[in-house]
Amino acid sequence: MKILITGIAGFIGSHVAEHLHELGHEVVGIDNFSDYYPIALKTENAKVLTTKGIQIIKADLRESSATYELPNDVEYIFHFAAQPGIAATSTFHDYLTNNVIATQHLLSYALAQNSLRMFVNIGTSSIYGLNATFPETVAPKPASHYGVTKLAAEQLVLCSSRLNQLKSCSLRLYSVYGSRERPDKLFTKLLDCGLNGKKFPLFEGSLSHLRSFTHVSDIVKGIVSVIGKESICNGEIFNIGTEAEYTTQQGVDAVEKLVNTTIEFEHLPPRSGDQQRTKANIDKARRLLNYNPTVSLEEGVAEQLTWFQSLK
Repeated sequence: MKILITGIAGFIGSHVAEHLHELGHEVVGIDNFSDYYPIALKTENAKVLTTKGIQIIKADLRESSATYELPNDVEYIFHFAAQPGIAATSTFHDYLTNNVIATQHLLSYALAQNSLRMFVNIGTSSIYGLNATFPETVAPKPASHYGVTKLAAEQLVLCSSRLNQLKSCSLRLYSVYGSRERPDKLFTKLLDCGLNGKKFPLFEGSLSHLRSFTHVSDIVKGIVSVIGKESICNGEIFNIGTEAEYTTQQGVDAVEKLVNTTIEFEHLPPRSGDQQRTKANIDKARRLLNYNPTVSLEEGVAEQLTWFQSLK
């Protein structure tokens, strides 16, 4: 099967591309290699994929012309490309163009694909708001520009299903970590601080925040589980993550134990839009997708440490 992945050089997109290629699918990707974080890291991800024969198109979906470079015979689209996080350096325009406009351009392309079996939107638990502990039926209350625009993108995609224009679904991911994680994310930053004697920037109150820290391998399993289930998944939303719940402090403890050091903090004021609690309710995904995450926090952080130490 021919599969298109947007944001293929990113953290999760590159893992999904690699896994689908290993399953025997033909994978094509697009990425704009944004400088939101060091391009060298995405370039390294891309190098791993291209050496395996995966084609990567460098283009920006914020421009409608980018879709002209995409193939016309794809059967699945996994849409990861987005402006992530709640960084102060990102403007509302960044979120709007990357998360909403780019999604609309991709949808226009998808609607012209006669071979398309399903469009899989990659959403986020941030859609729920400050507390993400709910089933998919609960009304979203996003509390950041990131959450608001990811909700808008999700609804654009699902609207196409409601109008019977194509089959689609949306997967809301929970607190993903593991090898290739962005440098601004929790565990990569903790590992960097622990191994290199740096102070970790700690936002006030965040040590008690609760998270469904989910290893990327468990996320990949959930994402690819939709393949072949077009009728079941069409028009649906699924939470993808672990039901296990950890405090940020427990995350710090896990890293400190692995690297055998104590991490010092640089104390900062609270960050607006930071989620206070995420706990993935995966009853629906377990029932319909047979989804069952298995990687413990200790196992996952150990895998990420091995990757981090391998970086040049």
